[in-house]
Amino acid sequence: MSAQNPADAEGVRLQKVLANAGVASRRVCEQYIVEGRVRVNGQVVTELGTRIDPASDLVDVDGTAIQLDATKRYIMLNKPTGVVSSMKDEQGRPDLRRYTREWPERLYNVGRLDAETSGLLVLTNDGDLAHVLAHPSFGVTKVYIAKVDGRVTAQTIARLVKGVELEDGPIAADKARLLGTEGGTSLVELTLHSGRNRIVRRMMAEVGHPVVDLVRRQFGPLHLGTLPAGRARELTTVERGALLTIARRSTPDPEHD
Repeated sequence: MSAQNPADAEGVRLQKVLANAGVASRRVCEQYIVEGRVRVNGQVVTELGTRIDPASDLVDVDGTAIQLDATKRYIMLNKPTGVVSSMKDEQGRPDLRRYTREWPERLYNVGRLDAETSGLLVLTNDGDLAHVLAHPSFGVTKVYIAKVDGRVTAQTIARLVKGVELEDGPIAADKARLLGTEGGTSLVELTLHSGRNRIVRRMMAEVGHPVVDLVRRQFGPLHLGTLPAGRARELTTVERGALLTIARRSTPDPEHD
């Protein structure tokens, strides 16, 4: 642990770092420290004079990681249909560049959504976090709402959870539930951690209910909420903390174990 004691003039005071990171006012951050709610590199710190190096030290409050690296940017986009998940499409189709112009950093998308699928897409310049979020081995779940042809039965929902056989191997939903039926269509909520291409569409086609419309509502701890289609916003302090907490738990730094 590289946190310094009060007598050491190097580094930045912990409460100042926390306040600058948007955790709370400096006075409230001091209270958090005294109450033992703040850890530096996994160790509880209760001394107010403690100084840290924001470039290398890992800090969490109540178990939630705090972003100290101000060069990292985290954006949520509600991708509309008709837009490809690429920063530059060689075929000239609408791409993601139009949604990143207000941020100076070079951002890229975490994973993909099909052009005809709308919903939550994360844009960032944090490669380590992007790897954890996108790779299925880390088990980060995504929640989709699919409008499908036909009236889906309870037996079909059970089959989706039990698993279906696709051309590239078996796949099972982590969770599935029927939200309702209207006319000749049904609304199905699917939770998956798979990163396979067009997986929801292929699963629903396999059980006889082709997708009419598909939207991703959640990605890990992030919820699309009321963000309109075609709009992007920076993640809140709480949302960033939730993502960084996942990343740190998935890829522990041996220096800070």
